[in-house]
Amino acid sequence: MTLSGQLQAAGVQLERNYIREKTLEGQVTAAAKGNHGGRPKVIDDDMLTFARALKDKGVPVPNIAKKLTIKTGKNAGQHPSVASVYRALAEAEANQAPAGPEIIASRRPTRVDLTGPGSGTDPELMERLTQQVLDGTSDEVTDALAEQTEDGAKDVVAQLLAQARNGGNGE
Repeated sequence: MTLSGQLQAAGVQLERNYIREKTLEGQVTAAAKGNHGGRPKVIDDDMLTFARALKDKGVPVPNIAKKLTIKTGKNAGQHPSVASVYRALAEAEANQAPAGPEIIASRRPTRVDLTGPGSGTDPELMERLTQQVLDGTSDEVTDALAEQTEDGAKDVVAQLLAQARNGGNGE
């Protein structure tokens, strides 16, 4: 390959890289706006919820497809294909999305066991908390931590506070 051919190849490669960078930049900008490209989904969330409810009742998928109606796009007003319904149901099962509205109850935070050296327990914090309890200047937080031990907790901080409150006898 001659020198001019190499220069031309390098120029073409630079141009190709520039086009690729600008294309990716445009895709990122579009994604930030909510446009992800590709063909739009035929079955929306409402249709999927209805289809899953019917499937849970034992209705065959071809009958489910006949009961659904596409809301938007060039096929608006028509029924989705059986294959589209199967695909949407399979994706929903893979994602394990709930079939209907799910009531999420408040959950209590999980307890963390702080044990042994290197557990993250700060000695200065432990000393300050112990002094607050011994001096009688405890606040609601230290009272709550000390009461946790009475519930059978394995929290080192709570155990130490309870020991300090009980005079250091470890009960």
